[in-house]
Amino acid sequence: MAGVAALQGAMASLSISAPGTASTSSFWGNPLATFSAAPTGVRFMVKTCPIQMRLKRWERKKCKPNSLPVLRKMHVKIGDTVQVIAGREKGKVGEVSRLFKHNSTVIVKDLNLKSKHKKGTDDEPGEIVMIEGPIHSSNVMLYSKEKNVASRVGHKFLEDGTKVRYLIKTGEIIDSTENWVNVFKEGSSE
Repeated sequence: MAGVAALQGAMASLSISAPGTASTSSFWGNPLATFSAAPTGVRFMVKTCPIQMRLKRWERKKCKPNSLPVLRKMHVKIGDTVQVIAGREKGKVGEVSRLFKHNSTVIVKDLNLKSKHKKGTDDEPGEIVMIEGPIHSSNVMLYSKEKNVASRVGHKFLEDGTKVRYLIKTGEIIDSTENWVNVFKEGSSE
């Protein structure tokens, strides 16, 4: 009890001062340094950004320290034959023509067509053009043309040590040098 009474007395003697004014002694009786405003002639640099842009939660993209977006690894590559497994184009088969790694979407030739309204200029009138829209990579599966079946992708090493992708259901190897040569020839001719 005596300890509690001594503590209450010490707390009562402690005076809490408002910011900008200083008390002369601390709780332990030591003198405190007085708080004063910055000396004249000294300026503090405070940088404020007048424009603050806040993105919605669904618009935020994870970025690396160098402010580039995080690129996700996908199970499909350009030139793969895929089957759409969800959405309006479910069951249709096509070839992947473009990849967008920052949001994991692919563009499949002649699938997911959308109309784009192009504004006319002085020389030519406006028109409505059909373009392929992106499909999320989780909504496509690799497809075997030989056996007409969609399958998940697996990875394995060949005898010469090269890592290749193959279809799990059929065992068909997807990555081959002939396929890549054909894809690059078609890409360079366009």
